[in-house]
Amino acid sequence: MSSISRSLNLLARTSRSSLLRPTAVNPVHHVFSNKVAARGLATAFERNKPHVNIGTIGHVDHGKTTLTAAITKHQASKGLANFLEYAAIDKAPEERKRGITISTAHIEFATEDRHYAHVDCPGHADYIKNMITGAANMDGAIVVVAASDGQMPQTREHLLLARQVGVQKIVVFVNKVDAVEDPEMLELVELEMRELLSTYGFEGEETPIIFGSALCALENRRPDIGTEQIDKLMKAVDTWIPTPERDMDKPFLMSIEEVFSIPGRGTVVSGRVERGLLKKDTEVEIVGATNDGNPIKTKVTDIETFKKSCDESRAGDNSGLLLRGVRREDLRRGMVVAAPQSTKASNKFLVSMYVLTEAEGGRRTGFGANYRPQVYIRTADEAGDLSFPDGDLSRRVMPGDNVEMILKTHHPVAAESGQRFNIREGGRTVATGLITRVVE
Repeated sequence: MSSISRSLNLLARTSRSSLLRPTAVNPVHHVFSNKVAARGLATAFERNKPHVNIGTIGHVDHGKTTLTAAITKHQASKGLANFLEYAAIDKAPEERKRGITISTAHIEFATEDRHYAHVDCPGHADYIKNMITGAANMDGAIVVVAASDGQMPQTREHLLLARQVGVQKIVVFVNKVDAVEDPEMLELVELEMRELLSTYGFEGEETPIIFGSALCALENRRPDIGTEQIDKLMKAVDTWIPTPERDMDKPFLMSIEEVFSIPGRGTVVSGRVERGLLKKDTEVEIVGATNDGNPIKTKVTDIETFKKSCDESRAGDNSGLLLRGVRREDLRRGMVVAAPQSTKASNKFLVSMYVLTEAEGGRRTGFGANYRPQVYIRTADEAGDLSFPDGDLSRRVMPGDNVEMILKTHHPVAAESGQRFNIREGGRTVATGLITRVVE
């Protein structure tokens, strides 16, 4: 087992946390402005199936968004989804112009056994930062690999990032099989993917690998490699990716991804609920880099998830919360909505982290005290400063090292012992670790 596999396995055994969420096509973004919703007549969100957060990851142009559209179309034919065309998922003009997915898109569908929130993650290297967020939101993932290309740079980085943020189970969809005539090519792609999965600490030999064509499924052609393979994929996702155990007994906490104002209603924050349960008309605190350093006290007056009204929001949900008496300009992404007095913000932490080697996508050289990278904690994206607990200015950290350091962030961040974080520099992840103690 490689050094990164050992280190990531160690990290994965700790409590999971959301690392970063992007400015994305959020399912709750326009809900509260809907006139029907505003009158309190929005469709109720039914919790009649276990809920799982999954997503598509992989290299640019390997067919992630096409597969996502094909899944919604096929499940819609069974009354289990609303069909979303490719263009509806790639909404931003820049995405359509460049033919790539930039921000993550959140889609809802179901199988006979489960309800899914599906995240379509970007694959272009320029936007890998947004992908960090999508992976952090997943309970499992579908890795899309083009049969004609096999594994590529973003395939490897997406798997690495997925592992870093605690994704345990992966299903592989080998796409575009109609573009490959030689069966041995498909066998080679499978062998390479199983080896790659094992390298990053996944169960390479046991992981389900489905061969098909997302485009054929979307266009209702060749069901043997189209819709029949979508059925196999959904069955694999249902059986291989376990239903997560939600942290329901702890105080409520949701890391804020987006903040927006609805005229006549107030300020809405959206994000993924990390733990606990929240009911309407409950008092909460906004914790983080507030103007005066103190938590903002407010009340949640309405809750919606996937354009449906909810009486409560619980761990695992992607929710929008309507807040009373809070100005939009006083809030920012990276803050958290939490039960009163349940968490605090700090800008100094004792951390234990693993520094990636160059072969693992990290730095070629080491670094010393006063190293200043970007730090990602939950949805917060902060400038950081790393130093040694003993104040040694001559010591160096080398790629492949496991090290204990002091992390300072530019703004206070709501974080606790056991919180996972990533460190990035120059468009790549260079270290990953855990907060072991909040320094007062």
